[in-house]
Amino acid sequence: MAELGGHVALVTGGSRGIGQAVAISLAEAGAAVAVNYREKAAEAEAVAATIRKAGGRATTVRADVSKAAEVKAMVSEVERALGPVDILVNNAGIGLIRTVDELTEEDFDITIAVNLKSAFLCTQAVIPGMRARKWGRIVNISSGAARGAGGIGPHYNASKAGMEGLTRGYAARLVKDGITVNAVAPSLIETDMVRSGLASSPARIPLGRFGTPQECAQVVLMLIGNAYMTGQTVALSGGMSFI
Repeated sequence: MAELGGHVALVTGGSRGIGQAVAISLAEAGAAVAVNYREKAAEAEAVAATIRKAGGRATTVRADVSKAAEVKAMVSEVERALGPVDILVNNAGIGLIRTVDELTEEDFDITIAVNLKSAFLCTQAVIPGMRARKWGRIVNISSGAARGAGGIGPHYNASKAGMEGLTRGYAARLVKDGITVNAVAPSLIETDMVRSGLASSPARIPLGRFGTPQECAQVVLMLIGNAYMTGQTVALSGGMSFI
C-alpha cells in the first residue's frame, strides 16, 4: 500500500460514496487531501473534518468540474491551501437512469460533460506541475458499464468507455514524465446510485453481495503505490465480469 506523506491529493466528487472512501484512505496513507464537491458542502466538510480529527490535513473546494474556468480556479485554491497537486482521483460522476426511448440530447451532453470532460479538464490542469516534479498519479473511476451493458443507459456506457480511452491515451504520453494513469472499474458498489434503484439486490453477483466504497479505495491506493503499473483498468465486480 502507498506511503503518501508529503503528497497532495485532489479527489473530485469526494463528498460521499466512493469519493469519500478514497479521500479518507488517502489521508490515512499520509496525503493531504482536497475534497471537491459541487453541491454537497456539508457532506464534503464532514469528510474533511474526519481527516483533520485523525491528525491529517484536508480542505474542501467547490467546483463544477465540467467547466474549465472552475477547474482552473479549483486547482489554484488547492495549491494555496495544501500545496501542488500530485495525486488526482477523477471520481465526479452522474448516473441518469434512462431507457433508449427516454434518452435525450441534453441527458447525453450532461453525462459526457460530467463523467468524461471533467476528467480531461482536471488532468490537463494538474499535468504541468506533475511534469515539473517528475512524479504524478492519476486514477480515473470508471465503471463496469464501460465494457458491459450496465443498467443506466448507453450515454453512461459511452462516458465511461471514453474515460478508459482517456486513461490509456494519457498513460502512453506521460509515462516518461514519471506520471502513471490508471482506472478502476467498479460494478454495483453500495452507493447512493445503487441504493436509489439501479439494483434492488445483489442476487446476480457471484460473490453474493454488493461491493463497498472502501474496497474501491483499496484498489485506488494500490494503483497509486505501484510505480510500474500504468494504462490499466482494474475491474471490481465480485465475479460478474472479467476484463
